Amino acid sequence: MALEDDIAILSSAPLFSLLNKDALRLVAFAAESRKLREGDTLFRKGDRSDGGYVVSSGTIALDAREDGTAADFVLGPGSLIGQAALFARIERPATAVAREAATVIRVSPSLMRRVLEEFPTAAAAMHDAMAEELDRLTKGLEQVRRKLIAIDGQDEA
Repeated sequence: MALEDDIAILSSAPLFSLLNKDALRLVAFAAESRKLREGDTLFRKGDRSDGGYVVSSGTIALDAREDGTAADFVLGPGSLIGQAALFARIERPATAVAREAATVIRVSPSLMRRVLEEFPTAAAAMHDAMAEELDRLTKGLEQVRRKLIAIDGQDEA
């Protein structure tokens, strides 16, 4: 895939859409592309991460349960797999398998660190976006907590 094609795919992915053209060019140039055949495993639940992936083509199924039921998520072009793995080596919470022939772009934590150091404005934008996402998650969890308390209180009556 041409560098400009990779830049276009990256720019459509969450977080990477916050990068300017020069930062995207650096990522596209330094990242690694990987081709998968239908049924190939990208990574398994419990594996140590080696970075995040942006789907370039095809679809990738994510399965956290691994019990034979339908996959939790099926992601296509422009999807980001492993946002946290862009910044740190973590344990993979799900298994990722190609549903069809697919290509992914792997962005390692060291490459992400380099991009954030060289493009501080992008780093600030990513920080703000992730902080907003965490705030929304926290508020959502608080709503769930309140509903569970209300349900629990009703059961005691």
